[in-house]
Amino acid sequence: MNWNKESYLKKVIPQGVTYDDPALLKQVLTELNTLPPLVTGAEIDILKSQLKEAQQGRMFILQGGDCGEQFNDCNSQQIGNKFKILLQMSVILIYGLKKPIIRVGRIAGQYAKPRSQEWEMHNDQKLLSYRGDIINSPEFTEAARRPDPKRMLEAYFRSSATLNHLRALLESGFADFHHPENWELGFMEEGEGVQAYHGILGEISDSIHFFEAILKGDSLARVKLYSSHEALHLPYEAALTRKSEEGRFYNLGTHFPWIGMRTLQQDGAHIEYLRGINNPIGIKVGPSADFDALCRIIEVLNPTGEMGKIMLIHRFGAAEVDTKLPQLLKHVKTRGLPVLLSVDPMHGNTKTTESKIKTRYFADILKEIQSAFRIHHECDIPLSGIHFELTGDNVTECIGGVSNLKEADLPRAYKSLVDPRLNYEQAMEIALAIAKMH
Repeated sequence: MNWNKESYLKKVIPQGVTYDDPALLKQVLTELNTLPPLVTGAEIDILKSQLKEAQQGRMFILQGGDCGEQFNDCNSQQIGNKFKILLQMSVILIYGLKKPIIRVGRIAGQYAKPRSQEWEMHNDQKLLSYRGDIINSPEFTEAARRPDPKRMLEAYFRSSATLNHLRALLESGFADFHHPENWELGFMEEGEGVQAYHGILGEISDSIHFFEAILKGDSLARVKLYSSHEALHLPYEAALTRKSEEGRFYNLGTHFPWIGMRTLQQDGAHIEYLRGINNPIGIKVGPSADFDALCRIIEVLNPTGEMGKIMLIHRFGAAEVDTKLPQLLKHVKTRGLPVLLSVDPMHGNTKTTESKIKTRYFADILKEIQSAFRIHHECDIPLSGIHFELTGDNVTECIGGVSNLKEADLPRAYKSLVDPRLNYEQAMEIALAIAKMH
């Protein structure tokens, strides 16, 4: 069937949004279609070539950031903190895995969130669920929860400002491996994890000087950071999709879109949209996935078998990874599908405490990571990446870790409006654990 960037409108749209002012929606989408792209096709092609290397076990993907960005997160401190924690984790992973790291942020566009319930009840009042800042506002009022198409423009400009600041940091030498002191977070304390991190930095610094001496001054002053978000709100995604001079379509609102389990239907609108773009595509795979249907979807999204095109992000949870992951790998191997595989140890390990707070246990997250590395090794299929919900802020949303956060500690600094995130200390501890495993 012929494809264009609006052919998804002929399909059923799971997690769709109904706006009460069609004229205003049309006006917003017309403006979005004329605004400059946020990323370039050349950047996307470079990422895809690097993902091809990761697929063959020669590079490793670190993907991380907020579960859902908020407009008020668009400030220099919070953007810088997110970048810093990714840089710190990538240094540790380079040291442990002995591979180049592809850094992908859940940033500059992760403004839409799928919800299991369309409506929310509070004190006998029923309102539309909060669907992310690109659609409505979290305040529990009828006006705040009404979908507003102008929020798509706000999301575009906030994403643009975020990417502009990140590019400025990169160009200014902020990510220079000669000066990792730039990445220190103001609230980092000299705990065991931070001491281990500083020890790794010392060894890497010696190696850099040796390497540059041999190559007579080639620079390690710059790294790349790619953006990613869930391609959930299709009117926004389609408006930022453009045709290249070579005739290929790219989603130029992000380098790397992904699709979640709630919208993973072969005959649905999201697959219809994604099959036409040249970006690499991530697919979240949970324990309820039908692996045969998944294989058919992969063939739809990647009919030519291009390497570096499809990344399966498995999220089975610590309780089911030992059973489900070997089944997934067997299906992939039997069908000969050219996919990368990454582990998301966050979403399958979400629990609710007795006090009705959504959280995740550090021990479960670490267990799923350890199981994933082991099972991939046993099946002789590279684990090409890892996907986190994390923040550079000093939050208390996940239980456990070296600081031994308990359920009673959660309200102290629980800031997420949707899913709980690892804080900087827990994220560092995970990275160090992976390095020790290798």
